[in-house]
Amino acid sequence: MDPKPKAHADTLVNNARSQEALVAQNMTQQPIATKLPKRLAGLMLVYTFASISGLMAAKTTSDLGVMMCLLSLLMVIAIMGRQKAALYMLRGYSVLQLGFYSFLPVIMYDPDNLVAGPTTVDFGVFQAVVSDWIIFSVLIFIGIIQVWISFGAKVKAWFKPKVNMNILS
Repeated sequence: MDPKPKAHADTLVNNARSQEALVAQNMTQQPIATKLPKRLAGLMLVYTFASISGLMAAKTTSDLGVMMCLLSLLMVIAIMGRQKAALYMLRGYSVLQLGFYSFLPVIMYDPDNLVAGPTTVDFGVFQAVVSDWIIFSVLIFIGIIQVWISFGAKVKAWFKPKVNMNILS
């Protein structure tokens, strides 16, 4: 009698038992809940405050700015719901904003749009005259931070792995 077939059969049985044990162990374990990344929470707060202040400052509800504020609020709600579509919206929104901020100096220095005089910035009671290159640098820096946050690995892990393009479900 050859001992090789019996040893081979025993190996197969042991492998099957160990695989069944691993499957049973994985089914009983609870999935690891990912925490909301702090950077994403901060970005959501910025979007929320900016959207609410934009809605409060609007004179009519038919402005494009009002619609963008509503879109931003819907995106924040979808991010809280961990929808995969919100990840795509967040990434697209941040890339478009960075592109707009980068193109802003070209738009502003068009001879037809050129406004003579210094730029005055009001922060409540504080008023300052700021040069344009500082304003553009700050805006581009803010855009880079948004892109960095939205393309981070922790932010991607926050969303559900299933692709769902319905932001309200």
